[in-house]
Amino acid sequence: MTEYMNLSESELQSVIQNAEKALKEKQASKRKEVIAQIKELAASIGVSVDIKEEDGRSSRKGSKVAPKYRNPNNPAETWTGRGVAPKWMQALIDAGHDKSEFLI
Repeated sequence: MTEYMNLSESELQSVIQNAEKALKEKQASKRKEVIAQIKELAASIGVSVDIKEEDGRSSRKGSKVAPKYRNPNNPAETWTGRGVAPKWMQALIDAGHDKSEFLI
């Protein structure tokens, strides 16, 4: 512990980066070993296993939702109808309008 106290900030950052890289490599190696064991065990009972390798990114992608409503006072302002209504929509509703009037 005291040996780290003598290192500069850039040296400490380098040590951290090297440690993170080594950890990722060990985890990847361990994962490959476990997958090989699973496939070996499955083969021993006559079953085939297909394990998908993922790169850690979410498989769910944010997709754009088409706007459903348009502000009649400012056509550049739109709303998808999801989440909290924007201020312009809330003001129109409070003024007695129905949101179906502003459907695109």
